[in-house]
Amino acid sequence: MTNRAVFNELMSIAGWQEELDTNVKIVGNDPVLPTRFRVGEMAVGFHAACGAAIAKLWELQTGRKQKVEVNVRSAAASLRSSNYLVIPASVQGDSRGQLSMLDFFRTRDNRWIFLHAARDHFRQNALKLLQCEATPESIAAAISRWDAQPLEDAFDAGGCMAVIARSIVEWINHPQGQVLKNLPVVEVIKIRDSSPEPLGRGKRPLSGVRVMDVTNVLSGPTCGRTLAEHGADVLRVDSPNDTRMKPLTFIIDTGHGKRSTFLDFREEKDYKKTLSLITQADVFSENYRFGALRKLGLSAESVAKLRPGIIYTSMNCYGYEGPWRERPGMEQIGQTAAGLTIEEGGTDRPRTLPGAITDYATGYLAAFGTMVALYHRAREGGSYHVRTSLTQSAMLLGRIPRVTQGKEQVKGLTLLMAPSAVSLR
Repeated sequence: MTNRAVFNELMSIAGWQEELDTNVKIVGNDPVLPTRFRVGEMAVGFHAACGAAIAKLWELQTGRKQKVEVNVRSAAASLRSSNYLVIPASVQGDSRGQLSMLDFFRTRDNRWIFLHAARDHFRQNALKLLQCEATPESIAAAISRWDAQPLEDAFDAGGCMAVIARSIVEWINHPQGQVLKNLPVVEVIKIRDSSPEPLGRGKRPLSGVRVMDVTNVLSGPTCGRTLAEHGADVLRVDSPNDTRMKPLTFIIDTGHGKRSTFLDFREEKDYKKTLSLITQADVFSENYRFGALRKLGLSAESVAKLRPGIIYTSMNCYGYEGPWRERPGMEQIGQTAAGLTIEEGGTDRPRTLPGAITDYATGYLAAFGTMVALYHRAREGGSYHVRTSLTQSAMLLGRIPRVTQGKEQVKGLTLLMAPSAVSLR
């Protein structure tokens, strides 16, 4: 497998393999980050694919071709981009209480489970189930009295966010893993017919494309930021009453190039405004839990009926098919479920990879899928549903052969900030 493997897979999904293979240059190889997983080569595949899609859209708009060059080192840095922000301590806030509820804990049967309870309702539900104090010591003691599988089931039934640290093989054999392994890492599904819509005539490939960015934390905002970087007019939509954890570093990292507004979908006035905005949009991007927006009348089918030709882009943790599709999850959950953390740290103590690997990856994949859908809409019309997930991104990384250097050599690596990963000319 070469550093083009992920890029080639994505070109196959788009149906562009032969046409674009010679127009995209990829420079460098892993290791870049201190891990044996080829995270840089995975990331470079996403960026190369996004660059290829933008080149296709630009050619469709202007008749002019471009060549794309992508650097593995820079691509690896993009999976940690929030790490390179310098924010004064006075505005960072205090997350120490949250971090005690965000860790691996050993169960009675000597397995590990990752508990993600930094958000208020997940924390309250977990403490209620475990009947313990919100300290690492108390949580560890409570979890040590449970076997892993009954505890994972109880966490799910109790409205918590947690998952057993499984191996890659265990996950592939799990009912949810069985479903996801047969799906492409990003799906572009035509859900409704409509007339073709030509691209704008602005100075950027996505000039004139309007995006409603109805997302939170990292994967969804990364998708919106990527579209904005290529000229899209992106409107970030938040709820004024949203108390979910939103790290300031992620907001700054993914917020540039966007407009911003506050709308409460449960308030009649704001809901009507939301529907009005949808009729003016080209893309509706969301990363809510499966089924949440359907309850509000904002499913892909409903939005496509309201605005024929819409691109409805969705991201979640476990995908959109299978028994776990409604379960909540975030970065560490996706890594842990799919087997990455067990391999990274070992059975003595699992460890997450050095970066928000699945969040950023899923955002870039969603942006790529959105651009593919825009290309199809311009040529043949239609509304499209783009779907990808944290766990599918983790599974993609797990399929790539590991770095061959010794473990100590890889651990000794450091990473400096690199320039933009993609150049177009």
